[in-house]
Amino acid sequence: MTHLSVVIPVYKAEGCLHELYRRLKSALEQITTDFECLLIEDCGGDRSWEIIQELAEADPRIKGLQFSRNFGQHYGITAGLDYCSGQWVVVMDCDLQDAPEEIPRLYAKAQEGFDLVLARRTHRKDRAEKKLSSVLFYRLFNYLTGMDYDPAVGNFRIMSAKIVKNCRNMRENLRFLPGMVDWMGFPAAKIDVEHGSRFAGESTYTFRKLVSLATDTIIAYSDKPLRMSIKLGFTIAALAFMIGIGLFTYALLYNNPIMGWSSLIVSIYFLGGIIIANLGIIGIYLGKTFDETKKRPLYIINHQTFDDHA
Repeated sequence: MTHLSVVIPVYKAEGCLHELYRRLKSALEQITTDFECLLIEDCGGDRSWEIIQELAEADPRIKGLQFSRNFGQHYGITAGLDYCSGQWVVVMDCDLQDAPEEIPRLYAKAQEGFDLVLARRTHRKDRAEKKLSSVLFYRLFNYLTGMDYDPAVGNFRIMSAKIVKNCRNMRENLRFLPGMVDWMGFPAAKIDVEHGSRFAGESTYTFRKLVSLATDTIIAYSDKPLRMSIKLGFTIAALAFMIGIGLFTYALLYNNPIMGWSSLIVSIYFLGGIIIANLGIIGIYLGKTFDETKKRPLYIINHQTFDDHA
């Protein structure tokens, strides 16, 4: 086994890969020369794969994988964990907001007896809307899943081979590394790290992508929306029953028929909307279940710069 592996999903990162390699090499050689860096290129359409090939040719410790199409960040992490061979595995982003210089600190903390050490970002250098969307996502995620995940913690972490082995056994289609590892329940240590600015380019996580990720993640880790829809249905039914009793009593006491076609139509449309929404929630869960039953591969490798498989 390699002593230390670094797994990095790559997407539209041609402007920072050389700097990433330089800083990684400097930081990792403080720990060991027995390391490997797996760069998983997610078909961003730029020169990232060509640069990865150049780096791999110059340094065999750099190992590149390229997907056949764009699968997504967490599938890139999955591929890296599948192919890595390290006793310790670091997961980080490619844009240098996760500073390679923090890896020796993560490693040192792990040597105190922890299988998992998380990097808690201080003073995030993201745009205000991204910070807000992240906070809202994790609050909603924690509420619906019952977890207590720290929004200051991202993908940047170091894990033992034991945790990586368990990650490999989890083959569900909806991938979210922090949730998967948190679900395992291994004790984790945290250290505060400085969050850097993007070295080059812009974030590719649009609001639409963030909403899609949030929806998929919540569906993967919680059935609470289904339970909430059941409670809402019973609550509306109980309210409708009580209102019906009240109207019937009013008609009997005052011998006065209840008029109001507009209120009736509004009620029908309201209840119809609730029913359609609940059916939609059920449909989403059924659709995701359908995807799981296909048992398709989580990703497809198009090219790689090495021959050995972990």
